[in-house]
Amino acid sequence: MSNLFSLIFIITALIGSVAGLLGNAAILAVSSASWVRNIISYDMLMIFLSLSRICLQYWIMQDLFVGLVFPSFYYVDNLFVTYKTVFMFLNYASLWFAAWLSVFYCTKVATSTQSFFIWLKQRISNLVPWMLITSSLFSFATSFPFFWNIYSVHDNFTAPLTVTNSSERTATMRTSFFVLILLCNAGIALPLILFVVSSILLIRSLWRHMRKMQNNTTGFRDPCSEAHMGAIKSVLSFLILYVTYFIALVLILSDMFLPFSTGEALCTAVMAACPSGHSMILIWSNPKYQELPARIFNHTNCQRRPRSI
Repeated sequence: MSNLFSLIFIITALIGSVAGLLGNAAILAVSSASWVRNIISYDMLMIFLSLSRICLQYWIMQDLFVGLVFPSFYYVDNLFVTYKTVFMFLNYASLWFAAWLSVFYCTKVATSTQSFFIWLKQRISNLVPWMLITSSLFSFATSFPFFWNIYSVHDNFTAPLTVTNSSERTATMRTSFFVLILLCNAGIALPLILFVVSSILLIRSLWRHMRKMQNNTTGFRDPCSEAHMGAIKSVLSFLILYVTYFIALVLILSDMFLPFSTGEALCTAVMAACPSGHSMILIWSNPKYQELPARIFNHTNCQRRPRSI
């Protein structure tokens, strides 16, 4: 039964990865075209975010395929360490770029009288390139130690337990657990804090503004209030998906599950679905990103429609 559930979750992860590839490809295409016409910091941020997620979704799919089909080839030391290092870099970069997107939304929409917030609001567009470069370098710095294979016993995509006995495994986990926690905190805790704080500030500002408009409006439902409520729901969805992804990544790194067990497959499915869900909400909430999928859909329907004689 556990093998059946593992297979279901792995298939779900593959489907989520494919959906994420398509959604992020649409965002990347639209943002790139818009950025070429007019250099905008928001488009640059979306290009980095969508590109990192395309690479991450592809890497998850490739990791699952090679691990399932060629397990003996997959667990070769050099290949395994390379897979793990690239996987962690893409995770860290994706988390950072999503956090910067939340900060960008917060500074553009939220209102505050704090001097630092006002300073950031005025300069956020100019700071975006430096934020992206700095977070990319930071992601590389925090993922590069995985290349030394000092955390091989902790990674969930490890060789079967028959390679090392349980006593050696437990001893090694105890000696390097503290270092692993430090590395994980450096790589994922900082963007998590940025994302959560900026999302809460944004939701709070939108809620206050919506309540103020509702108090000044009588009669029919105010379209602006409905738009604010939709924005609140979107930001809240982003926050839930981000925290869920964070928890799944921590569980993967903690080595709580056996390779390709139900728990590991579930975490992998969550890690594939959360970025895809975030991308779909971005497309749904921004009309600019809806144009390309609608155009492709209409073009496909026109080709399938039979020609009248």
